[in-house]
Amino acid sequence: MEQNQFDRESFSCSICLDLLKDPVTTPCGHSYCMNCIKHHWDEEDQKRSYSCPQCRETFIPRPVLKKNTMLAALVEQLKKTGLQAAPADHCYAGPEDVACDSCIGRKLKASKSCLVCLASFCEKHLQPHFDSAAFKKHKLVEPSKNLQENICSKHDRLVEVFCRTDQKCICYVCIMDEHKGHEIVSAAAERTERQRELEERIQDLEKDVKLLQQEVEAINRSADKTVEDSEEIFTQLIQLLQKRSSEVKQQIRSQQETEVSRVKDVQEKLEQEITELKRKDAELEQFSHTEDHNQFLLNYLPLPALSESTHSSSINIRPLRHFEGVAAAVSELRDKLQDVLRDSWTNISLMVTKVDVLLSEPEPKSRAEFLRYSCEITLDPNTANTRLELSEGNRKVTWMNQDQTYSSHPDRFTERWQVLSSESLTGRCYWEVEWRGKSVYVAVAYKSISRAGRGDECKFGYNKKSWALYCTQTSYEYGDKIWTSISGPGPSRVGVYLDHTAGILSFYSVSETMTLIHRVQTRFTEPLLAGVRINKIGSSAEFSKPR
Repeated sequence: MEQNQFDRESFSCSICLDLLKDPVTTPCGHSYCMNCIKHHWDEEDQKRSYSCPQCRETFIPRPVLKKNTMLAALVEQLKKTGLQAAPADHCYAGPEDVACDSCIGRKLKASKSCLVCLASFCEKHLQPHFDSAAFKKHKLVEPSKNLQENICSKHDRLVEVFCRTDQKCICYVCIMDEHKGHEIVSAAAERTERQRELEERIQDLEKDVKLLQQEVEAINRSADKTVEDSEEIFTQLIQLLQKRSSEVKQQIRSQQETEVSRVKDVQEKLEQEITELKRKDAELEQFSHTEDHNQFLLNYLPLPALSESTHSSSINIRPLRHFEGVAAAVSELRDKLQDVLRDSWTNISLMVTKVDVLLSEPEPKSRAEFLRYSCEITLDPNTANTRLELSEGNRKVTWMNQDQTYSSHPDRFTERWQVLSSESLTGRCYWEVEWRGKSVYVAVAYKSISRAGRGDECKFGYNKKSWALYCTQTSYEYGDKIWTSISGPGPSRVGVYLDHTAGILSFYSVSETMTLIHRVQTRFTEPLLAGVRINKIGSSAEFSKPR
């Protein structure tokens, strides 16, 4: 079988890969079908030089070829021995395959493409690239249908270098043309650099994935430990309450037993006196009909005085009200615990939401990016000073010259002309305030900020529980206990960006662009409320609807 394969290849045309038909031999010694070599040289007529498809030796003028009768006789003899003349069908190129450019007629699959020849070759036609020194420096790659992409469309030259300035592959002529003075490297060098960058990127991402996995494990461990500790603490708290409940119950029952015993002692003494009096009454009954009063008085001695403990004036009957003070005290304890739990729960919930991994998004740049975090702010009428009028669905506040009709409420600012939002702010939030008049304070504050009086503890921007931007028509200042003047005209529209978890509070001037006025980096320990303070009559501020 191997000998037959050798014989078939030895007497096959390297152009059509079929057994030679009317074989002819070129001056260099290679043999082809008469029609195959003629067709090949017909395509080379315009070059006026003719080459051997195998060794690339050129001939000028075109050789005159005659049939090699001896070789023809050998091929005929081989055919009679049953030699298979054609390769198997699976060797031929299909629609999805890269076809050999040297095959005539039905083309075989290409095994390699040459970046110098800009052609693809089957195994037979590729052989000269291995046998001839003229092809040793040619670059062979896997079969490709896109070889023409390696030719410069402008100069019709092979693309061999890369322009880093313009980020494109070019030919050497391009270097002296429109890419003159640019940073030029070889295509191989650029590929090496990009592969290195890719490998480094993969390594960095793998390192990040490993870090994130470690972070997941750390979060899970911390969460599990915290759940376990919290359950233990709550269990201890429940046990403490149960213990106190049991102690109160035991104390009540003990006091109940003592008091009942005291009452029964008095009750027994009274019953004894009643028995004695009834006995005395029976003895005197026999004297009740005598008219001898002296005899009656001699036998009926005066009644002994009642003891103080059994005297009716010392007995205080209060049905079902003996232990009502204890129930009231327990009820007061319940109310206090509810207040403590409510306040503590807010802090616990905040601590849970403050857990953040290294996945924080960067601070937005454009207004469109800020608006992704926009939230609708409405003002709480229960916090508004009586000189402030709310309108536009409680989104707008205006300073008035007379008090408004608000009901009394502990959350109201009594002396400072301020108002807070209804919404608590956590996570990432963005809102805008459009103001009019002479001046306005745009602020955020903790809910626990003081409300009564004129002290700094109530005033936005003058304490540890609030942050404020003071805007006027000519300038603005920022304050969180200490006020700082900031150059520039006061904006009529202020954007406020809050990243509660990251501790970032930023104020922006909003116009065609977003201009940063001031950024605060701190640690927020409570949920925040948006706020406004207005000092001048007729001044107003409106929280814009998200859009």
